[in-house]
Amino acid sequence: MKKILIVEDERSIAELEKDYLEIDGFSVTIETHGQSGLERALREDFDLLILDVMLPGVDGFQICKQLRSEKDIPILIVTARKEDIDKIRGLGLGADDYMVKPFSPSELVARVKAHLARYERLVNRSGNSGGDELRVGDLVIDRSSRRVFVEGAETVFTSKEFDLLVFLASNPNRVFSKDDLFERIWGIDSMGDISTVTVHIRKIREKIEKNPSDPEYIETVWGVGYRFKG
Repeated sequence: MKKILIVEDERSIAELEKDYLEIDGFSVTIETHGQSGLERALREDFDLLILDVMLPGVDGFQICKQLRSEKDIPILIVTARKEDIDKIRGLGLGADDYMVKPFSPSELVARVKAHLARYERLVNRSGNSGGDELRVGDLVIDRSSRRVFVEGAETVFTSKEFDLLVFLASNPNRVFSKDDLFERIWGIDSMGDISTVTVHIRKIREKIEKNPSDPEYIETVWGVGYRFKG
């Protein structure tokens, strides 16, 4: 049974989400305070996190950032705030999806299932890769262990950052549009828009490039998309 943690300070909303998820066979835990939610997420093993932004103690953005530095699980951010900057910030910190309240509980369940299924496919695909590595310059990508090394030092990547990097590095010198990358990494049924791709490319460059403004690995092809220089 998949375990889901909901960090939501509005108890009625959290209980409604819990009811719908439990009907579909998930084990659900609720935390209503940011600090206790963060501590529980770090302490216990959950398969997915549903995270509100406006929380007492520690906000959702801080939780997402800290959790991403230590764990690789799908994170769905939910919030009543509709500003694009909040969405971009959440995705940039490693969230896998972003939902604006109000939304239907059935839509939440559908997204939870989609992200869990996609995560399992990616993990299984990596686990069957025979420990193969991609090496380009000072960059080493271990697909079996989902680890990245830059000049010999390991760099922590979120699940989507890693998947995007692996896809581009596995297809060197080919140009992919933002739409192509969004569909391949997030899935055509995933909510969001292609700005998600831009945010993730920027974060990847910050981690692997000596000079992100003059990238050695991921090149922007203006008006078209991105290309990994092999």
